[in-house]
Amino acid sequence: MLKVKDLMLVNPPVLSGDDGLSVAVDKILKSGYLGLPVVDAGGVLIGFLSEQDCIKVLMTESYHCDSHTLVKDVMRENPLSISAELSVLALAERFGRGRPKIFPVLESGVVTGLITRGHVMQSLSSSLQSCRVA
Repeated sequence: MLKVKDLMLVNPPVLSGDDGLSVAVDKILKSGYLGLPVVDAGGVLIGFLSEQDCIKVLMTESYHCDSHTLVKDVMRENPLSISAELSVLALAERFGRGRPKIFPVLESGVVTGLITRGHVMQSLSSSLQSCRVA
Protein backbone atom coordinates (compact mmCIF):
# COMPACT_ATOMS: atom_id res chain seq x y z
CA MET A 1 0.00 0.00 0.00
CA LEU A 2 1.31 3.44 -0.95
CA LYS A 3 2.29 5.65 1.99
CA VAL A 4 2.86 9.36 2.48
CA LYS A 5 6.64 8.77 2.50
CA ASP A 6 6.35 7.51 -1.10
CA LEU A 7 4.93 10.82 -2.35
CA MET A 8 6.10 13.56 -0.01
CA LEU A 9 8.63 16.25 -0.77
CA VAL A 10 11.64 15.29 1.36
CA ASN A 11 13.52 18.03 3.26
CA PRO A 12 11.10 20.79 2.29
CA PRO A 13 11.85 24.49 2.66
CA VAL A 14 10.96 25.67 6.16
CA LEU A 15 10.62 28.97 7.98
CA SER A 16 11.90 30.19 11.31
CA GLY A 17 9.66 32.05 13.73
CA ASP A 18 12.23 34.84 13.75
CA ASP A 19 12.17 35.30 9.95
CA GLY A 20 10.76 38.61 8.80
CA LEU A 21 7.46 38.36 6.96
CA SER A 22 8.97 39.61 3.69
CA VAL A 23 11.63 36.84 3.80
CA ALA A 24 8.92 34.27 4.55
CA VAL A 25 6.71 35.47 1.71
CA ASP A 26 9.62 35.21 -0.71
CA LYS A 27 10.30 31.62 0.45
CA ILE A 28 6.63 30.68 0.12
CA LEU A 29 6.38 32.16 -3.37
CA LYS A 30 9.61 30.51 -4.54
CA SER A 31 8.50 27.16 -3.13
CA GLY A 32 5.32 27.07 -5.19
CA TYR A 33 3.36 25.83 -2.18
CA LEU A 34 0.44 27.50 -0.38
CA GLY A 35 2.49 27.78 2.81
CA LEU A 36 5.43 26.37 4.71
CA PRO A 37 6.10 24.80 8.09
CA VAL A 38 7.72 26.91 10.80
CA VAL A 39 10.36 25.10 12.83
CA ASP A 40 12.63 25.78 15.79
CA ALA A 41 16.43 25.42 15.66
CA GLY A 42 16.10 21.63 16.01
CA GLY A 43 13.66 21.27 13.11
CA VAL A 44 10.69 20.66 15.43
CA LEU A 45 7.38 21.93 14.05
CA ILE A 46 6.15 25.02 15.94
CA GLY A 47 3.71 26.47 13.41
CA PHE A 48 2.60 26.89 9.83
CA LEU A 49 2.46 30.04 7.72
CA SER A 50 0.14 30.11 4.72
CA GLU A 51 -0.40 32.62 1.95
CA GLN A 52 -3.74 33.40 3.55
CA ASP A 53 -2.05 34.21 6.87
CA CYS A 54 0.27 36.63 5.08
CA ILE A 55 -2.22 38.53 2.91
CA LYS A 56 -3.92 40.58 5.64
CA VAL A 57 -0.62 41.69 7.13
CA LEU A 58 0.85 42.40 3.70
CA MET A 59 -2.06 44.66 2.80
CA THR A 60 -1.37 46.89 5.81
CA GLU A 61 2.40 46.76 5.60
CA SER A 62 2.57 47.40 1.87
CA TYR A 63 0.21 50.37 2.23
CA HIS A 64 2.46 51.91 4.88
CA CYS A 65 5.71 50.67 3.25
CA ASP A 66 6.77 49.42 6.64
CA SER A 67 7.32 45.86 7.81
CA HIS A 68 8.40 44.74 11.25
CA THR A 69 6.27 41.60 11.46
CA LEU A 70 7.93 38.30 12.22
CA VAL A 71 6.67 34.87 11.20
CA LYS A 72 5.96 33.97 14.84
CA ASP A 73 3.56 36.95 15.03
CA VAL A 74 1.25 35.61 12.32
CA MET A 75 1.86 31.84 12.02
CA ARG A 76 -0.72 29.31 13.07
CA GLU A 77 0.46 27.49 16.16
CA ASN A 78 -0.22 23.78 16.71
CA PRO A 79 -0.79 23.01 13.02
CA LEU A 80 -2.08 19.67 11.84
CA SER A 81 0.62 17.27 10.72
CA ILE A 82 0.87 13.66 9.62
CA SER A 83 3.20 10.69 9.77
CA ALA A 84 5.16 9.44 6.78
CA GLU A 85 3.66 6.00 7.51
CA LEU A 86 0.06 7.15 6.91
CA SER A 87 -1.51 5.48 3.88
CA VAL A 88 -2.18 7.66 0.87
CA LEU A 89 -5.82 6.53 0.90
CA ALA A 90 -6.26 7.69 4.51
CA LEU A 91 -4.69 11.03 3.59
CA ALA A 92 -6.93 11.30 0.53
CA GLU A 93 -9.94 10.95 2.83
CA ARG A 94 -8.64 13.85 4.95
CA PHE A 95 -8.08 15.99 1.87
CA GLY A 96 -11.56 15.10 0.68
CA ARG A 97 -13.02 16.74 3.80
CA GLY A 98 -11.54 20.14 2.92
CA ARG A 99 -8.79 21.88 4.80
CA PRO A 100 -5.87 21.87 5.07
CA LYS A 101 -4.53 21.45 1.54
CA ILE A 102 -0.97 20.81 2.66
CA PHE A 103 0.50 18.88 5.59
CA PRO A 104 3.93 18.90 7.20
CA VAL A 105 5.18 15.32 7.60
CA LEU A 106 6.81 14.61 10.96
CA GLU A 107 9.10 12.04 12.45
CA SER A 108 9.50 12.44 16.25
CA GLY A 109 8.18 16.00 15.96
CA VAL A 110 10.77 17.00 13.35
CA VAL A 111 9.65 18.09 9.88
CA THR A 112 10.96 15.56 7.35
CA GLY A 113 8.60 16.24 4.48
CA LEU A 114 5.67 18.09 3.02
CA ILE A 115 2.71 16.69 1.12
CA THR A 116 -0.06 18.45 -0.74
CA ARG A 117 -3.46 17.58 -2.07
CA GLY A 118 -1.91 17.82 -5.54
CA HIS A 119 0.62 15.09 -4.73
CA VAL A 120 -2.19 12.76 -3.68
CA MET A 121 -4.42 13.68 -6.60
CA GLN A 122 -1.61 12.98 -9.06
CA SER A 123 -0.96 9.59 -7.47
CA LEU A 124 -4.62 8.61 -7.52
CA SER A 125 -4.94 9.76 -11.12
CA SER A 126 -1.92 7.65 -12.11
CA SER A 127 -3.48 4.68 -10.38
CA LEU A 128 -6.70 5.19 -12.31
CA GLN A 129 -4.78 5.47 -15.59
CA SER A 130 -3.05 2.15 -14.90
CA CYS A 131 -6.45 0.53 -14.35
CA ARG A 132 -7.54 1.65 -17.81
CA VAL A 133 -4.42 0.18 -19.44
CA ALA A 134 -4.81 -3.20 -17.73
